[in-house]
Amino acid sequence: MKTRRRTLRIRPLLLALFGGVAPLVAGFLLAMPSAQAASLTEVTNFGNNPGNLRMYEYVPTSAGAHPPVLVAVHYCTGTGPGFYSGTEFASLADQYGFIVVYPDANVSGQCFDVSSPQALKHDGGSDPTSIASMVSYEVQRRGADADRVFVAGASSGAMTANVLLGDYPDVFKAGAAFMGVPFGCFATTDGSGWNSACANGQISKTPQQWGDLARAAYPGYGGTRPRMQLWHGTTDTTLNYNNFGEEIKQWTNVLGVSQTPVRTDSPQSGWTRTRYGADTTQAPVEAISVAGVGHSLPTSGMTAKAIAFFGLDQRTPPTTPPTTPPTTPPTTPPTTPPTNGACRVVNAVSAWNNGLTDNITLTNTGSSTLNGWTLTFTLRPGQTITSGWSATFSPTSGAVTARNVSYNGTLAPGASTSIGFQATHTGDTAVPADFKLNGTACQVG
Repeated sequence: MKTRRRTLRIRPLLLALFGGVAPLVAGFLLAMPSAQAASLTEVTNFGNNPGNLRMYEYVPTSAGAHPPVLVAVHYCTGTGPGFYSGTEFASLADQYGFIVVYPDANVSGQCFDVSSPQALKHDGGSDPTSIASMVSYEVQRRGADADRVFVAGASSGAMTANVLLGDYPDVFKAGAAFMGVPFGCFATTDGSGWNSACANGQISKTPQQWGDLARAAYPGYGGTRPRMQLWHGTTDTTLNYNNFGEEIKQWTNVLGVSQTPVRTDSPQSGWTRTRYGADTTQAPVEAISVAGVGHSLPTSGMTAKAIAFFGLDQRTPPTTPPTTPPTTPPTTPPTTPPTNGACRVVNAVSAWNNGLTDNITLTNTGSSTLNGWTLTFTLRPGQTITSGWSATFSPTSGAVTARNVSYNGTLAPGASTSIGFQATHTGDTAVPADFKLNGTACQVG
């Protein structure tokens, strides 16, 4: 077998990139059961392997005659066995009866190829083709259900999940990307495996441009496109949080659904979840922003949400969700009418090319506790919100109203909360104007 050459050099930044996952993995190890009903096994000679990857599989004793398959892809400096030991996918497989495949990036630095032209093309060679071969092995040798194949990955693995959904929409039915970047964002032409502009969140494209990139990976494909679940921490400085909004733009375009979420809620403190195309557990696109969290995903609660998004917590496949908005309002209004109050707003804007983020700190400077609040403001001309966190934002341009979510609706005197949004712009990157909290003008700065 011919071994693929790669010129990727591991920089200190790469070690920081995924070394930060180590404490999290240690925590997972403590939580893992002392014994598994099955064991992790390496599979050799699984088929076409241009990426020279290694393959590990976990087949639980609970697997039926035609089990689903989940491909779980590790981060840089990780391994397939390490991702098996450090995450809950195997224990969830025991519970629900699906096979887990753990690819292993068998190169220096243990990163997957998401940058080369070969990696960004259907059957183009390199790592994605090797992973597709692993899935074929499970279908042919294990009798796995080819209609229920999914992929989840962290960091380098999350980038790979994005790439696999573009390269092989005929193989994967859905993906979950924990702290990744859009398909094609990490592309390079100089043989390097690292794209600093993408990592730093400096690449912004229109939804159509991102969608076209993903579709171009398999030009002849005309079938159903896989659904996507996206996760990102708001303080991620390794793969900048701006990539989260770019991923949302890409996959809503690929799936042909509106960029305006049909629902925004907070399933857990610090999480802001938006659903696009349908308000169901298996929505076409689901995005979860995690406030105050850096490059240290996923946690156990997140992996369980991914399994539910795939429908793997059900023994029978879920029906295809409708793409019509729900008939109920997307948010629940406060149980008591909000009261007026004085306020202070501090903006922290980070801008690039034609995109920006605005982190807003809102402080109640009045003498009364606020039970439910709305913050209104006016965006600068040419600015359009593409995603937000810790509040719901409507509409996406002009005069905007931000409403509290469940966990930050109460603001005592002197208390603060942080919200924010990502937006595109046409040159004007100034902060919004005319901030008002429950109708009362705010001090800015």
